[in-house]
Amino acid sequence: MNKLYYCLFHWRPLHWRSIWVYELICFTIMYASVPFLAYGNMPYETDFFIIILFTIITLHSGYFAAIIWNDITDADIDKIVHPDRPLPGKRLTASRYFTIALIFSTLTFILAFLISIWCLLLVGGAALFVAIHDKYLKKKINIPAYSEIFTPIQWCIVPIFGYIAVHNYDALPIIMLVFFTYFADIAHDIAEGIHDCDGDKKHNVHTFSTSFGEMVASKISFIMLVISGIFAIAVYIYTTLSLFFLVIFLFLWIYTMYRSYPIIKSNMKNIKKIGQIVGKRIFDYLLATYIILFIDVNPKCHSYMSRSL
Repeated sequence: MNKLYYCLFHWRPLHWRSIWVYELICFTIMYASVPFLAYGNMPYETDFFIIILFTIITLHSGYFAAIIWNDITDADIDKIVHPDRPLPGKRLTASRYFTIALIFSTLTFILAFLISIWCLLLVGGAALFVAIHDKYLKKKINIPAYSEIFTPIQWCIVPIFGYIAVHNYDALPIIMLVFFTYFADIAHDIAEGIHDCDGDKKHNVHTFSTSFGEMVASKISFIMLVISGIFAIAVYIYTTLSLFFLVIFLFLWIYTMYRSYPIIKSNMKNIKKIGQIVGKRIFDYLLATYIILFIDVNPKCHSYMSRSL
């Protein structure tokens, strides 16, 4: 049991980034969950499972490419707030890291094209946005909190991609799921941005913490968490999700709010440490919601979990 716990929550198999095994598993389930939801109650065919496989690999590759490009463009900030990352920690050279990012980006485009031209256009547009945002906009645009307002858009690609991959263009469920993803991720980004505040200030990155102060940012993060739950309930209303999803999600949402509330009551001495902890907790809430969604829309998983409960 101890070895399993260590493997899931302490082992980081990717030496070039601090990503735990449990996160990789959660990402995989997250990427698969949306096509299952969008596909509805139609009988599964071989082509559907091929789309699921290509979707998982495409979104994993896109995620890895995005965080590497971010590490490359934010190397100066990471020297201050994340010295353990590959470039400031000198585990990889910039040229080698660039090559890895290029490989992941190429794989993303190829697999997206094999799914559909619309998926290719989506990841192409997302890649262009990430490149411009990371390289130029987030350090040069003088809009308060600009960086944290726009960064979560990258995660919103997941629900959009999942729906168009199976040719479901029902706008309302997509919008609700996009809004849930956006508000959950921005709550996580704002909380973790409190920890990164000093480095962001030095390099003129406009976050909620650098624009309005850490104490105000902590309250905004909590409000965003509350809003995300409202949109998750809307996802339940406008899709085929069952009461199983709603009940389990409500417990998760309330628990996460309860565990995140200390960030509002923290003081300037410990707010950076609490912000980092709460940020991670909210990100886990985002991943857990997609796992609940996957269980609910997958008939075999749902049947097993329902019997267990």
